[in-house]
Amino acid sequence: MPDSIHRRPGRPLSKLAMLGLLLGVAAVGALPAAGAGYRLGWWPLPAALRIAEWAAYGAGLGLLLSLAGGLQARPGGRRRGLSMAVVGVVVSLVVAIPAARWKYGELHYPPINDISTDVEDPPVFWEMPNPTDYPGGETATLQRAAYPDIVPLTLAAAPPRAYALALGLVRDNGWEIVADQPEEGRIEAVASSLLFGFKDEVAIRVTAPDGGSRIDLRSRSRLGRIDRGVNAKRIRAFEAALRKRAGE
Repeated sequence: MPDSIHRRPGRPLSKLAMLGLLLGVAAVGALPAAGAGYRLGWWPLPAALRIAEWAAYGAGLGLLLSLAGGLQARPGGRRRGLSMAVVGVVVSLVVAIPAARWKYGELHYPPINDISTDVEDPPVFWEMPNPTDYPGGETATLQRAAYPDIVPLTLAAAPPRAYALALGLVRDNGWEIVADQPEEGRIEAVASSLLFGFKDEVAIRVTAPDGGSRIDLRSRSRLGRIDRGVNAKRIRAFEAALRKRAGE
């Protein structure tokens, strides 16, 4: 009898692994498309956020299906497609991890979007489209509780050098400079997010206390009422980089 009669049939492909990979790939494509479409004016912000939301859901489902497909296709399993399942997990995580961080930030951080190193006398946005005052009150209370480490930076460097270092750091960060006033010790700039191009405004004030320099920063988001900790993170990073540049 031919050998083919005794040959065992091959294992069928795991449909779960295949579907998980497809969903992961679709999510990876949809997320940047949401941001690009908004930047190019193809759709308004609510539509872009809905696309991003569905991309996150797709990535989550793709991750679950890929894991289930991996169990089916494991060595000794009844189906094949383990490599496909592994790729599906990796691709889905590309979107699922940032989406999880986004959601965590929404739940973990206070509902404020204007952060200042000095809540009593915060830097002022003089040349921004909407130069509103720092909210103070409850915003200041929530900021102190959530970000007790957000305080002014003091340097031994003289104010002119501290100002020059701060301005250089703004340029290196790729922020759009709106105001450059060394005689006032004032810098205003706009930082844009990578995906959607959301605009956050930054004000930097360099003053001369008793010796050395004091640098105050204020960072606020133009859109939304919650920043998911982005502005505080920006201030921390700027102060750390400036301190390093000053050699302190």
